[in-house]
Amino acid sequence: MADNMQGLKRTHYCGEVDGIGKEVVVGGYVQKMRNLGNLIFIDLRDRTGIVQLAFNDNTDRAIFEKAASCRAEFVLMAKGT
Repeated sequence: MADNMQGLKRTHYCGEVDGIGKEVVVGGYVQKMRNLGNLIFIDLRDRTGIVQLAFNDNTDRAIFEKAASCRAEFVLMAKGT
């Protein structure tokens, strides 16, 4: 998660993500965020559906802290597998 979305181009809508292990770029609104301490889940939604973003101990610390600061209706773009 960057401070701006410059350089990121959506590869899939949330409802189109179908493969585990493929790198995708998705964008949308935070529908729900759950912070369990060392594990954060963000439900990201767009017009086609919802995808779950997960951040854990292996996540870069700066990105983990940005994820922890997210709230409902924040607009995000995320790149990952």
